[in-house]
Amino acid sequence: MERTSIDLWVGIFVALGLTALLGLAMKVGNLTTSSIGETYTVSANFENIGGLKPRAPVKSAGVVVGRVSDIKFDASTFEAVVSLSIDKRYAFPKDTFANIYTAGLLGEQYIGLEAGGDELSLANGDKIMQTQDAVVLEKMISQFLYNKASEAPTDTATKTESPSTKSEDDALGANPLDAITQTATP
Repeated sequence: MERTSIDLWVGIFVALGLTALLGLAMKVGNLTTSSIGETYTVSANFENIGGLKPRAPVKSAGVVVGRVSDIKFDASTFEAVVSLSIDKRYAFPKDTFANIYTAGLLGEQYIGLEAGGDELSLANGDKIMQTQDAVVLEKMISQFLYNKASEAPTDTATKTESPSTKSEDDALGANPLDAITQTATP
C-alpha cells in the first residue's frame, strides 16, 4: 500500500514538471495566447531586421500592442517588409516610428513603436515610413575593431630627443629618472 502511494505522488510530480516545461517552451517560442483582440495590419520596410521573427511582440512604452504577422523580402528595394498586426484598441499616428530593439544584450528582438504627433491615425494597410534597423552586435564589434586598427600611430618625428638611457617612445612613456639624470646645459 505504501509503495503505490509513493508511485502515485511521483507520477503526479512528473506530470506537473512536464506541464511546466511545456508551458515554458510555449512562452519562449511566443506561442502562448495573448490578449490581442481584433487587429489592423500595417507594414514597415527595414534594411536589416537582424533576428526578428514572425510572432515577435510589437511594443509601445513597454506594453505589447501587437505582433509581427509576416516578414517578406522585397526584391525591388532589397529591403525586408515586415507586417504588423496591431490591436484595434490602439490608434497610432501616421508619423509613428518603428524601431527594432533587442530585449537585453542577446535576447529576442521586437519592434518598438514610438508615437509621433500627427492627428491622422494609421489604418489597415498603411505603411510606417520612419524606421530604424536592428543593431547587429557582430557588425558593431567589427566596426569597433576596424576603427581601432585604422587609427594612425602617434607622430614620433616631432618629439625632441633627450639624452636618456631609455627611449620616450616605449610603452610606459618617458622615463621619470631622465629629468634627474640629465646634465644641465649652460
